[in-house]
Amino acid sequence: MRPLKVFLTGASSGIGQALARAYAAQGAVLGLVGRREAALRDFAASLPNPNAVRIYAADVRDADAMHAAATDFLVHFGCPDVVIANAGISVGTVASEREDLDDFRLVMDTNWFGTLTTFQPFLHPMRERAPGAGGWRGTLVGIASVAGVRGLPGGGAYSASKSAVVKLLESLRLEQARHRIRVVTIAPGYIRTPMTAHNPYRMPFLMDADVFARKAIRRIAAGTRYKVIPWQMGVVASILHVMPMWLYDKLFARAPRKPRKADRAGRGDA
Repeated sequence: MRPLKVFLTGASSGIGQALARAYAAQGAVLGLVGRREAALRDFAASLPNPNAVRIYAADVRDADAMHAAATDFLVHFGCPDVVIANAGISVGTVASEREDLDDFRLVMDTNWFGTLTTFQPFLHPMRERAPGAGGWRGTLVGIASVAGVRGLPGGGAYSASKSAVVKLLESLRLEQARHRIRVVTIAPGYIRTPMTAHNPYRMPFLMDADVFARKAIRRIAAGTRYKVIPWQMGVVASILHVMPMWLYDKLFARAPRKPRKADRAGRGDA
């Protein structure tokens, strides 16, 4: 049985590295994308079979760079079985502050547009390959977030970007079904990563990244359309989704907020 081929963004740290470690333990061939080349090289060298890994120092906002990375992977390993758009950033934003506009754009371009640039180069190659197990030609996976279920105060950029990711994946799932390409949406709750390290508030059901990765990979293999991990946050998300606006507004208007860059700089956290 040939090894699984996985192309993954956001592999420099956090969830991306946890997913890569879990797939590497299964003997998968990996294409790892991240902005920090040195971190990628060190991480790839730590995996069980570094010869089965290619790294790509690229920003997912750069469609040309992502196309080049995809082309290299296709040349060396062939069409991937699984493509995971995981790269993402989060920072608190306030619409009234002019200096936050660049952060709004950065978050949306990375989290939403970066999902599209990750998938697009592989769509035609996946359509042209012979069907595999279950008649499927490949799987596209987007890492969304529970934060995309409802807008959060101070999270206008992040909540909007992750909500947009969910809708993009939903559209892709409908479009690609006739080509026998599966689309899986994984929505993490609070996962212990560098991204959540700056959150100055309690994070219910906080889960280690390696535990999350193992659970996510099982859902990806099963072709689950949409899954919140951990399951407890799935219950919370379901309640929030149907909660009347007046009640949601009353409960969450004063919810704790993720720090803005300016706030973190003031504390010496930048």
